[in-house]
Amino acid sequence: MELNMDMLKDLTQVRGIAGNEGQVRKVFKQYAEDYSEEFLEDGLGGIFAKHVGKEDGPRLLIAGHLDEVGFMVKRITDEGFLTFQTIGGWWSQVVLAQQVEITTRKGKVFHGVTGSKPPHVLTPEARKKPIDMDDIFIDIGATSKDQVLEWGIRQGDMITPYIETRRMNEDSPFLLAKAWDNRIGMAVAIEALKFGKEQGHQSVLFSGANAQEEIGLRGAKVAPNLIKPDIAIAVDTGAAGDTPGMTAKEADSKLGKGPQIMVYDATMVGHKGLREFITDIADEANIPYQFAFMPGGGTDAGSFHIAQTGIPSICIAVPVRYLHCHTTVIHEDDYKYTVQLVNKIIEKLDAATLEEIRKNA
Repeated sequence: MELNMDMLKDLTQVRGIAGNEGQVRKVFKQYAEDYSEEFLEDGLGGIFAKHVGKEDGPRLLIAGHLDEVGFMVKRITDEGFLTFQTIGGWWSQVVLAQQVEITTRKGKVFHGVTGSKPPHVLTPEARKKPIDMDDIFIDIGATSKDQVLEWGIRQGDMITPYIETRRMNEDSPFLLAKAWDNRIGMAVAIEALKFGKEQGHQSVLFSGANAQEEIGLRGAKVAPNLIKPDIAIAVDTGAAGDTPGMTAKEADSKLGKGPQIMVYDATMVGHKGLREFITDIADEANIPYQFAFMPGGGTDAGSFHIAQTGIPSICIAVPVRYLHCHTTVIHEDDYKYTVQLVNKIIEKLDAATLEEIRKNA
C-alpha cells in the first residue's frame, strides 16, 4: 500500500473541534466522493459515504470521528488576551507555551500562543504544582479587547493546535501531526471505501466519521439511528506504551507492531464474536495486531453497541504516542496494517458470517 501523504496532511492540518467540524467534513467528501454512491449526514454533523456491494447483505458501519481535542474562546480580556474552554480531555502541563490558531465565524484564522505567569514570579510551592488550566491564557498579539473584536474574534470561536504534519526525519517511519486522534481513523475509512468499490464486497458499506466523540461519544449515539448497522466498527487511536517510564500495566502496545484490538474499555466489552472473527482473519492474512485494554477511556464503539437493540461492535485502534497533545506520533506501518485489516473485514463479511458472529456473543 502506498502512503497518501497529501491526504494525511489535509486531514490532520484541517481545523475541527467537537461542534465545529465543517472543515473536516469538506475534506472527507473531497477524498471519498469518487468511491461513494451517496453521502448521509446525521443531525450532529456525522458523515458517512455509502457503497452497496450486495443490497440484502449485512449493513456494515466503519467510523472514525471528525473532531480533535482543542479549545473555544471563553472570554476576551480588556488587554486583548483570550481565556478558553477546553474541548476534550487536556492535561494542563502540555498546554503551556504552544502555538494555536483561532478560527472566526467567517473563516479567518489568527495565530496565538498559550502563556501563563513566568516561573520567576512564582513561589517555590507554586512551582512544584501543576498549573491550573484557568491560569493559562492565549496571547494573539492584540493590545485591547476592542482590537480583538474588530478582528472578528468572538466568544465560542474555535481554537486548535498549530503544527505542520511531517515525517519525523529522513527515512523515518514515524509521522508527526496534530489530530492523529482521530483523522487517522478517517483515513482508514476512506481507504476502506476505496477498497469496497474497487474490489467488491457482500455488504452495504457505510464508511465515514462521527461528530463530537471527544466530549462524550455523542455523534455515535445518533448515527446508528440513521445507518441502522448490523455491525459497527470504530476506527480510533489508542495509547502506546513504548516510551521511557511507561509500564506494561499502564499501556503495553508498541508502535510498528500493528493495530490494537480493543478487548475492554470503560465504555464497553468488545463483542466476543466480532473480536474472534477479526483476529481469525488477521491471523490467516498474517496481519499483526495487539490486544488492548483501556479502563480509563472509551471510543465510539461504546455508544454503538448499546444503540437500537444492541449492535455487535468493537474498536480497532492505531497506537499513538502523546495522545491529546499538540504533537502526536504514529508509525506508518500501523496505519497500513489497520487498512489491511479493515479491508479484510469488508472482503470476508457476508450474511452467513454475520450470523456466526451473532451466535458467538
